[in-house]
Amino acid sequence: MAAITVFDKSKLPSRHSSLGPERAPHRSYYYAMGLSKDDIARPFVGVVTTWNEAAPCNIALHRQAQAVKRGVAKAGGTPREFTTITVTDGIAMGHEGMKSSLVSREVIADSVELTVRGHAYDALVGLAGCDKSLPGLMMAMVRLNVPSVFMYGGSILPGKWQGRDVTVQDVFEAVGRHAVGSLSDAELEELEQVACPSAGSCGGQFTANTMACVSEAIGLALPGSAGTPAPFEARDKWAEESGEAVMALLARGIRPRDIVTRKSLENAARVVAASGGSTNAALHLPAIAHEAGIDFDLHDVAAIFRDTPYIADLKPAGRYVMKDLAEAGGVPLLMKALLDGGYLHGDCITVTGRTVAENLEGTAWDEKQDVVRPVSRPLSPMGGVVGLKGTLAPEGAIVKVAGLKNLKFRGPVRVFDCEEDCMRAVQERRYEEGEVLVIRYEGPKGGPGMREMLGVTSALYGQGMGDKVALITDGRFSGATRGFCIGHVGPEAAVGGPIGLLKDGDIVAIDAEAGTLDVELSETDLAARRGGWRPRSSIYGSGALWRYAQTVGPAEKGAVTHPGGKAETHPYPEL
Repeated sequence: MAAITVFDKSKLPSRHSSLGPERAPHRSYYYAMGLSKDDIARPFVGVVTTWNEAAPCNIALHRQAQAVKRGVAKAGGTPREFTTITVTDGIAMGHEGMKSSLVSREVIADSVELTVRGHAYDALVGLAGCDKSLPGLMMAMVRLNVPSVFMYGGSILPGKWQGRDVTVQDVFEAVGRHAVGSLSDAELEELEQVACPSAGSCGGQFTANTMACVSEAIGLALPGSAGTPAPFEARDKWAEESGEAVMALLARGIRPRDIVTRKSLENAARVVAASGGSTNAALHLPAIAHEAGIDFDLHDVAAIFRDTPYIADLKPAGRYVMKDLAEAGGVPLLMKALLDGGYLHGDCITVTGRTVAENLEGTAWDEKQDVVRPVSRPLSPMGGVVGLKGTLAPEGAIVKVAGLKNLKFRGPVRVFDCEEDCMRAVQERRYEEGEVLVIRYEGPKGGPGMREMLGVTSALYGQGMGDKVALITDGRFSGATRGFCIGHVGPEAAVGGPIGLLKDGDIVAIDAEAGTLDVELSETDLAARRGGWRPRSSIYGSGALWRYAQTVGPAEKGAVTHPGGKAETHPYPEL
């Protein structure tokens, strides 16, 4: 039975909506929804999910929210459920809809903030499934700085096709195989029908699972909660415990900014690198840090990535999916390997009220599993994701090197001003082995929205050309992307960055070992081209995408849209 604390509501934000004779109209609304006098006297805990019917990633979250509410109520709180949006990348991929994806991260954070502020909630539990919803909720928690617990909705089960495990990544790559005639219509149809057999987010170490691992590593989620697949009833146990945990945090006065510190952000970056996680973490970790007023940009993340061993053999580069990691010991096993190897800060506080080291005391190493290796025997001594910088990317860029055999590439560029043009060229095989395909004007401001390019990269792999060409963009790549694919190039083309000055045939040199990305042009040549460059007009003259383009900052800083924690003068809990 959870411990029940009696709270002095006069010291909590919900006093503004529930205490005193002047709040009688407010209380009447709560009575209308079936709450009792005792319910209204308890702390109000927001339980937010990104439930919707857009994709399997989010479909189980409503059920899980009911278990969270039971946990909150058992521990003496009054849960108030609400939902926010998601844009699911697997559905948005490959068309204009993907421009809404990264924008949705900001809308999620903003909408949660407004709901909590508007209704004066005292604490928050957030459940998320698809990619941007995880950082979006964590950003909101840090921004509001009320006691908060994050819980991942869980990954999908692997599909089975022709005797092997498959994920949606295999379907995207199958499109490329189909385009060159190595996969029949019937085979493609058969694969698409079995690749995603359950509720849950993409099963490999793509962006959703990467950020789920981050939620544990950074300390905002209960240890072990990220691993259990979405369809398993055991997720309800994690959900109920998350509800109980947030009440314990409220009683102890532990808030997200006590948990999200420079050291915990470094822990999170370590786990991303060690697991061969998504390059999108280099966008989301700076954004979470920004909410706390912590300077932690792409270059800080990249420095940690570079000297962290890659030890978890997970897809897309490896053999296993999140379910396998969960069965081997979950994120705690991965963190235990890093802690024992001296790569984690063990003294960071977490939502359990205990430190990382204390949480991991009972985690025993399992020699029988081979999903996670010890740091003394890594898959690679360098993290699965590394940063680049050079004359083509003065503000940096990012590339996933997990599974790459060759970390250097040099070749002439073939330039495309949008994803669709490049995709058509790939489908029609209008490119040559050894070329560097450049997709520009897809950055945060120029897209707007910084689209992912999984369709293009998967088509290249499906054609057997994944390691024979390189791809560079000021946009993003999916966590499911593999191959020599460089994203987040900054400054982006839309603001006159060097990527916007390239011409077909220019030579670009990539060296992931040295961390460099250069175009072989003199500064005089670049200056001459810069003089002739003019900004492009956008087709988005109004609405959410227009507004995002006016406010968004560079990918280097997390593509954020407001001044962040440093500029805060009146924190929400103190209003």
